[in-house]
Amino acid sequence: MRAAMSAAEVGDDVYGEDPTVNRLEALAAERFGMQSALFVTSGTQANLLALLSHCQRGDEFIAGQTAHAYRFEAGGAAVLGGIQPQPLPFASNGELPVDAIRAAIKPDNIHFARTRLVCVENTHNGIPLSLGYLDSVAALCSEQGLALHMDGARVFNAAVALDVPVQDIAQRCDTVSVCLSKGLGAPVGSLLIGSAGLIDRARRYRKMLGGGMRQAGVIAAAGLWALEHNVRRLADDHAHAERIAAALRDRFGDTIRQATNMLFVDLPEAVLAPLLAHMRAQGVYVHRERWVLHRDVLEDDVARVIEAIRSA
Repeated sequence: MRAAMSAAEVGDDVYGEDPTVNRLEALAAERFGMQSALFVTSGTQANLLALLSHCQRGDEFIAGQTAHAYRFEAGGAAVLGGIQPQPLPFASNGELPVDAIRAAIKPDNIHFARTRLVCVENTHNGIPLSLGYLDSVAALCSEQGLALHMDGARVFNAAVALDVPVQDIAQRCDTVSVCLSKGLGAPVGSLLIGSAGLIDRARRYRKMLGGGMRQAGVIAAAGLWALEHNVRRLADDHAHAERIAAALRDRFGDTIRQATNMLFVDLPEAVLAPLLAHMRAQGVYVHRERWVLHRDVLEDDVARVIEAIRSA
């Protein structure tokens, strides 16, 4: 990946003249079965551009109560777009219940913000959304005249877990954002994928937000490498997470949740704190409740983690 970055052919992306960025965007659009794609600095920017492109001031988007686009992106839609969020509780399987979405859609009345967009998150806490569920949400959006955006930061993890092409997931949505810098291993960057017209609007907003980049091929080359080499290997991260989860369940019971490359270690503080202290003493440093596997955690590392758990 670093060699590809060093050798990248570059130009001025603000004018659409960076050949490496153009190749990345074309490849992403092809993979997702959509018309166009836009290379941006982060998943937060990709989601904000989607919201700004789908909605006008005074409009509303529906999202999960703990969704990244609502809770962890500094209120950008409201602050910069005048777009009101309508949060709903997630179900335990990462879905926004279709009946709850329907009930939250505002009637056409001057008292209410205009509901324009539904945002789903895939994966949510590592759980991939089923294609059947996405069909149901897409059908509701079509019936109600709403757009559907997927925060697909880890949508490739979902595709690998479901064993389907990512296009099969994306075709249910109007726009999809995807991070190149998570399990795919690029140092920076995300993509927003959708129709040509919507991506043209998003490109204008990207410039407005200070996201216009010049010789961005240097970082786009990393994204190209990631898409071409690092998708199928996400299955390794899933397998590593399963092995660690099994070791934790052997010691601590069924309170350990695992899906794709994520584990959630739901233990009482009196148990969790000593466990983490013991693991640190063994040279294993982990987050508290959420443990995420990625390409830099190798087979030997997984074995060290499991040994630290067993010896705690």
